[in-house]
Amino acid sequence: MGNQLHTSLLHSWQGIDDAARLDTATINLEPGRLSAHGTSRTDEYAMSWALTTTEGWVTRRLTATVHGHGWSRHLDLDRSDDGVWSSTTHSSGECPLPGAGIDDPSSLTGALDCDLGLCPVTNTMPILRLNLHSEELAPADETSMAMAWVEVPSLRVVRSQQMYSQLRAPSEDRNGVILYSSDNHGFTAELQIDRDGIVVEYPGLATLTG
Repeated sequence: MGNQLHTSLLHSWQGIDDAARLDTATINLEPGRLSAHGTSRTDEYAMSWALTTTEGWVTRRLTATVHGHGWSRHLDLDRSDDGVWSSTTHSSGECPLPGAGIDDPSSLTGALDCDLGLCPVTNTMPILRLNLHSEELAPADETSMAMAWVEVPSLRVVRSQQMYSQLRAPSEDRNGVILYSSDNHGFTAELQIDRDGIVVEYPGLATLTG
């Protein structure tokens, strides 16, 4: 059940809402922390990103770079040891999107995680922290958490209040099921996860292909 030693995983997801989107990620799991890097490609843009956490799967840093048709953006998003979020951004070209970076720094008070839009990987941190991949240790009730949500492809960072609860723990012969909701768009879904806490089926968004 889950990983106690270092494990490196390479996964790919096919877009459901956008069949042209393909996400790939290498995820390095260690006891209490993870690091990951990946790409997302669509007909409109290509994105690369990298993520590191501290103990407890708390975000330390997320970097993301998006290249569109005639424009590009880069985001460095950091969380300090005392919980303060900061960002630096770079952009070139013209595109009709909101500005990159933190929209309101004070709104991110209490957030432990980043949540990279359209990316199944960043759901893993709260899933592991809450032991939602464990039948014995998962909390019985829904847990509400604030997230530093990174909108894609704009790379704007805003607060998102999200709820997680376990409907079924993963086992050797079937995926687990997590009830997930986000206040960004009034969105609710039942995410399927494997025994490592990785999302393998995100209804309406993406499905694991490898």
